[in-house]
Amino acid sequence: MPKGLTFLSAFAVSAMLAMPLTAAEPDADTVVARVNGEEITLGHMIVARANLPEQYQQLPPEVLYNAILDQLIQQNALKQSNTDDVPQFVELSLENERRALLAANVIEQIMSDSVSEAGVRAAYDEKYADGFGGDEYNASHILVETEEEAQAIKTALDQGADFAETAKEKSTGPSGPSGGELGWFGTGRMVPEFEAAVESLQPQQISDPVQTQFGWHVIKLNEKRKSAAPSFEEVGGEIADELRQRAFEARVDELMSAAKVERPEIEGLSPEILQNVDLVRN
Repeated sequence: MPKGLTFLSAFAVSAMLAMPLTAAEPDADTVVARVNGEEITLGHMIVARANLPEQYQQLPPEVLYNAILDQLIQQNALKQSNTDDVPQFVELSLENERRALLAANVIEQIMSDSVSEAGVRAAYDEKYADGFGGDEYNASHILVETEEEAQAIKTALDQGADFAETAKEKSTGPSGPSGGELGWFGTGRMVPEFEAAVESLQPQQISDPVQTQFGWHVIKLNEKRKSAAPSFEEVGGEIADELRQRAFEARVDELMSAAKVERPEIEGLSPEILQNVDLVRN
């Protein structure tokens, strides 16, 4: 069971007061229990369920209903037994939680208001107006372990050595036996360093040695072409996400530009102080 979610049948039943039946349609303000006069509403239960891990939300409704209600009853009884002042740690946690929830609500509103079917369609038409998608590359490479080996290979190629034959002889990569050929690939298919090198080349040009996590590469760009534009159905969701992200970033930039933010210099403050939980345990 999730943290804090327990079945306390005997305690919960004794703590729960009998509730009169009502003919009104249940809503968020419907009272489902009282603990020493303090009300628990259906809204409290709905929010508690929404915050459960996904695997627990799949439990049968009748199981979740009783478990959540029992838990809220128990929490109320425990809270009421606390006669001390609210600990600073709890106060600060509540402030952080309130801040995060309100910020998340604003983000949801921004993203919801920023996307419409017409807007996504217009963005698609603008992005793929020429009928093409992104660039695609056909490249070959020779992979070796050291920069010295790669540089020696580059020198030999510059002097006229055949790329495919050199790849068959020298490359340690799986494409070596096929002359280093990688076939066609688009943006995002290769590691960043390799991709950047390919994008900088002209067809038939050979790169200087390029280091990636796999070793050192000498790369030849064989051909370059534009891919066909994807259909709206294929990329509509992706474009909608891009529009939401842009709207969010624009709003944050707007708010930060208007906000007066101060970060005072604090003598003796070290980042490690964040690990000192004792500072808020009073």
